[in-house]
Amino acid sequence: MEFIDLKAQYRALQPSIDARIKKVLDHGQYIMGPEVAELEEKLAAYTGSRHCITCSSGTEALLMSMMALGIGPGDEVITTPFTFAATAEMIVLVGATPVFVDIEDGTCLMDAAIIEAKITPRTKAIMPVSLYGQVCDMDAINALAARHGNIPVIEDAAQSFGASYSGPGGVSRQSCNLSTIGCTSFFPSKPLGCYGDGGALFTNDDALAKALREIRVHGQERRYYHTRVGVGGRMDTLQCAVVLAKLERFDWEIERRLEVGARYTALLGGLVNGARPVTVLADRDSVFAQYTLLVPNREQFQAELASRKVPTAVHYPIPLYRQPAYQALCPAPSFPVSEALSAQVVSLPMHADLDIATQDFIVDACSQACAA
Repeated sequence: MEFIDLKAQYRALQPSIDARIKKVLDHGQYIMGPEVAELEEKLAAYTGSRHCITCSSGTEALLMSMMALGIGPGDEVITTPFTFAATAEMIVLVGATPVFVDIEDGTCLMDAAIIEAKITPRTKAIMPVSLYGQVCDMDAINALAARHGNIPVIEDAAQSFGASYSGPGGVSRQSCNLSTIGCTSFFPSKPLGCYGDGGALFTNDDALAKALREIRVHGQERRYYHTRVGVGGRMDTLQCAVVLAKLERFDWEIERRLEVGARYTALLGGLVNGARPVTVLADRDSVFAQYTLLVPNREQFQAELASRKVPTAVHYPIPLYRQPAYQALCPAPSFPVSEALSAQVVSLPMHADLDIATQDFIVDACSQACAA
């Protein structure tokens, strides 16, 4: 049993993927070839954003977004401690300080209701993380940012490309087109993945888009004319070709992820001993980059599933304020929800090609593990 079955996905798309790769091999433009612009156009259209700028990884997207906004030493960026290290890592690398806000019980998303208390004159961005495939309460976060002098909002959407959000307004919008800048990842295990590293940034701001394009190529406005400090942040043409091929069935994959996730939730809603699925709120959906449960006796639960050959994973067992690299930035942590849920989260096999029989087997194993 595969936790994420990329081999099945490749078999379904092999003719298209192979043809796309061969086309790049034939024209030989491995850096900034025509597939880069083609992918950016299609991704911008998919999200409804004015601009898409591909880059070398989701991590690099976060770095580039803060560079474009001029964030640096002495600045603060509000984010969540319940995320992969890259979120805080990039804040530190530009010289700024991550300021953590606790998460909501149930969703594991940054709690928009308590962000305001962390805003100071040094706050230069708010960086919510759309975790497990579900978007944060972006309308509330954007409204708060607007009230405090139009603080830029950077959506770390590494896990949520393809997810939708309506919020109080009721108009459905796509993750990555919900804030000042949206950043996503095409790491192979993501809902839309390549066969290496890759990422993209999305914005409706023309000036920011220009800055991001320059930053991506070492700060060049044109060849050998450097208007700003930049990075080598390009997504290579071969990886863009892979994503272009995968876009052919992406709508189907999202539909399947929604179906598989809804079925998991329906079947696992009656788990015993305090176990429960992570909540997906009514005004949004989830593309289920991971399908995650909250299980009080996680180690025993995982051992029981392993005995039945069901793979599991934990995202994330140690909040960032307890990581050695970041402890000094948060000397007196008080994040009770992050602390509690980091000891409970466990993810099940999740992908578009997961069949009913295999899912039933997983659900049965979960029920037995919770009752053990």
